[in-house]
Amino acid sequence: MQLNQPSQREYYFNNEVISRFELYNSLFLTLPFYKIKDTGTLLPLFFKSCEDGIKNHEKPNELIEKFFEKYVQDKDETAVVDLLFRFIQYIERQVVLFDAVEDASFTKLNVSDEQSSLRALFLKANDDANLHEKIDKLVEEFSLRLVLTAHPTQFYPGPVLGIINDLTSAIKANDFTTINQLLQQLGKTPFFNKKSPTPVDEALSLAWYLENVFYFAAANIQTGLNQLLSEYHIDPKKVIELGFWPGGDRDGNPNVKAQTTLEVSKMLRQILFRCYYRDFRNIKRRITFRGVEESINLLQELFYENAFNNTIEEKDISDYIIKNLNDIVDTLNKYHDGLFVNVVQDLLRKVELYRCHFASLDIRQDSRVLRRVHQYCRSQKPINSLYSEGYDSLSEDEKLKAISFRTAKIIYADEQDNLIKDALQTISEIKDIQQKNGEEACHRFIISNCQQASDILQLMELFLWNGWEAEDLTIDFVPLFETVNDLTGAGEIMERLYTHPFYKKHLALRGGKQHIMLGFSDSTKDGGYLMANWSIFTAKVALTKVAEEHNIQLAFFDGRGGPPARGGGKTHRFYASMGKEIANKNIQLTVQGQTISSQYGSVDSAAFNIEQLINAGISSGVKAKHNVLLDKENFDILNKMAKDSYQAYIDLRNDPLFLEYLEKLSPLSLLSKITISSRPVKRNAGTKLKLDDLRAIGFVTSWSQLKQNVPGFYGMGTALKAQEDLGNWEQVKKTYQQSGYFKTIVDNCIMSMSKSDFEITAYLANNKQFGAFWKQLHAEFELSKSMLLKLTGHETLMENYPVEKKSIAVREKIILPLVLIQHFALDKLQGELSEEKQQAYEKLAIRTVYGIVNAGRNLA
Repeated sequence: MQLNQPSQREYYFNNEVISRFELYNSLFLTLPFYKIKDTGTLLPLFFKSCEDGIKNHEKPNELIEKFFEKYVQDKDETAVVDLLFRFIQYIERQVVLFDAVEDASFTKLNVSDEQSSLRALFLKANDDANLHEKIDKLVEEFSLRLVLTAHPTQFYPGPVLGIINDLTSAIKANDFTTINQLLQQLGKTPFFNKKSPTPVDEALSLAWYLENVFYFAAANIQTGLNQLLSEYHIDPKKVIELGFWPGGDRDGNPNVKAQTTLEVSKMLRQILFRCYYRDFRNIKRRITFRGVEESINLLQELFYENAFNNTIEEKDISDYIIKNLNDIVDTLNKYHDGLFVNVVQDLLRKVELYRCHFASLDIRQDSRVLRRVHQYCRSQKPINSLYSEGYDSLSEDEKLKAISFRTAKIIYADEQDNLIKDALQTISEIKDIQQKNGEEACHRFIISNCQQASDILQLMELFLWNGWEAEDLTIDFVPLFETVNDLTGAGEIMERLYTHPFYKKHLALRGGKQHIMLGFSDSTKDGGYLMANWSIFTAKVALTKVAEEHNIQLAFFDGRGGPPARGGGKTHRFYASMGKEIANKNIQLTVQGQTISSQYGSVDSAAFNIEQLINAGISSGVKAKHNVLLDKENFDILNKMAKDSYQAYIDLRNDPLFLEYLEKLSPLSLLSKITISSRPVKRNAGTKLKLDDLRAIGFVTSWSQLKQNVPGFYGMGTALKAQEDLGNWEQVKKTYQQSGYFKTIVDNCIMSMSKSDFEITAYLANNKQFGAFWKQLHAEFELSKSMLLKLTGHETLMENYPVEKKSIAVREKIILPLVLIQHFALDKLQGELSEEKQQAYEKLAIRTVYGIVNAGRNLA
């Protein structure tokens, strides 16, 4: 059934998703929790009390105390905390159930638009030779890289993910008995680890998606694309690439070491070969003919040994595997009428896609650390003879002239500190990883906080001093520009690099392709929502122009997070609306946190979203339209709005209550105690909390826990109102109507606001310390809401996305008690408590964080 009309999707959502959820939710009464009867009976009453209390603007502690007075006999403080914990247990699993019900309905709720598919584009090209040639060239140049990151907002461990997967399948089949059993299993299965995971644990957790989702989804899309290309006599082209950050991303994470990187690389290889072995067993079961015994037996041993033998000598054997699989295909076609050849070709496509590495392991480190490493190496023989002692005080131009790029073997005279040792070992070990798993296994080094060309060139020198030769430097050096200031100067930095003789020669050896990463998270924390988006847009235009002038193929790597405040939302719409002034032939983006489970949590959803991104990239290239935001009247409007929004946000950031508000009223100060991440919540651990040190993920998470989502909207209302007051409203409307890019910014902002609820914290309006600050936040929210509704012509937020709006509403209703329990616990922690009670309320507050984020799916 085609469900292209919003009303049809809405009807299906109401009658299938919501109705199914309510039906299966009743099974929670049988879940094997302690004191299950009391909890199951009292929870609906608690929900009602929470809703009524919010309407009356009651304080959470008063609301909860009133509930216990009315419904619970045992009002002892320990008993109160115990029952609230059991409520949390219930609600956590209700969130899982709703996820599973939604996922089970994914294919019916999300129908691809055939008019915008690649097949539709090829059909149009049948009678247009120029268009056909253009599509051929685009397909040849296009690639999509999805990079799973180590950011810790995916809270479910492997066993729970497995249950969710099985539960989704059972719901699809309406298998009531299995659903009941799985819900009981879910009730007995711990959701969280007692200890914080190591970086290898994190990698293993994320690898679940590689093994169970991406392995199939990406290969299916690639196979379909190959078939389409063959129909039009175009050679197959590898379009999809997978990247991986856990174990390689050491920026601000002292727990990631060189040994970690090696372990994760080995783990990815083993998991991949287990996937290959699983598939190969099916091949062996079917292909029992003569003529293929030798290849079958050889591959059987090869897959098994690489999957399960930890002592085997690892090397890149992907070409050898491909040759033997092709031999089997040839034999089947020649002597056995092609029987089961499709089964072999399926595995062949996967080996061509993933080879021996599965996903490319990116290395990331902060430029300030790398500068220290370079400084240390300059103090060692024989490098110390090449540099003057005053090198660090030289201007950028003088540094670029002083860098010698001489290959040398350093004689280390003393023991390095941990960060320096890790950097030097990692540089050496990347070569080892490439030899074992292939060059694609680890070929990018990302320099975060990149502020000058010398940050890149000095890192290249470190490679030449630690076992690498300039002619064999199989590494892509990727600058990461994040802050508003860094984004502004990005074009000038790249101009210096493109004109530098050594770097120019290196780029030529790398096929003339430059990867540049742009970070949304820190951009938003630094400059607010609109300025972050605008700064990245203008930086992309400037960087594309510089690359084209130097004939460089540019690949933007977007650090897009889960929520709009970290670059998430309707991601494919951004890529579809780039225009010809922005390089868009190589789409690369991070997939992190709840985005992984919500958009790539099943083979169906992953395939759909991968296809959406490929369609967006190629169709955008075919249209090659001028981006209307670069027209003077549109550019000037957006530029002024970004500045007004930025000023409003900076004024808020500079308020002395800004961080204190977050620390006292959100779980910010407790995030470091949550056992979900190996990464500290802030850089410079042990020092007093400063906004600059605070990681964007903790910053955004804290606002989302408050249900205020400030980083996703603040300043938008002020910026729009200023243009209206200046008499420019018609121009703003015209820009909105003409620009897909601006529309996407607005849509994502509205989605962020839809997940906000200032009614929950309305009691703060009368708070002696924070009342005025809360009113300021609320006023900007209401102003943004009214101006955005006026701009879009809608009466309610997300009016044009009714299904997504209902999904958010259901989720927000499920977790409302968690939000109030969190406020209750945080309020208790402000008073004088015994150590035992302090720990109990901390644990209570922390436990609510998981369910709130999981329900938001892309909240953190």
